[in-house]
Amino acid sequence: MPWIALLTLLMGPRMVIFLTWLLSGYFGQAYKSNLWPFLGFLFLPYTMLCYAIAVNSLGGLNGLGMAVFVLGILLDFGVVGSASRKRKPPTDAGNVDIDGLKRVN
Repeated sequence: MPWIALLTLLMGPRMVIFLTWLLSGYFGQAYKSNLWPFLGFLFLPYTMLCYAIAVNSLGGLNGLGMAVFVLGILLDFGVVGSASRKRKPPTDAGNVDIDGLKRVN
């Protein structure tokens, strides 16, 4: 089950979380309460999935499990950071023509 979740991780982490929660008790083994999976679903879905894989399949947060967990954190911050970078307007907006080429005076 964790390898299927890992392979489909890039398809959409919230869909993977929902299907895994619906079809198995995988998150119940990794998390003791329902608060952390809910918060992970809302704010850090990659980290939530990678933590569950690290705890259930890799023996906890040591060695390879810690590497998978850190990868989840980096994926979450990368997804958030790239979206905000794409929304920023160009800094030289006044010197660019319609085709996106810089004007030379």
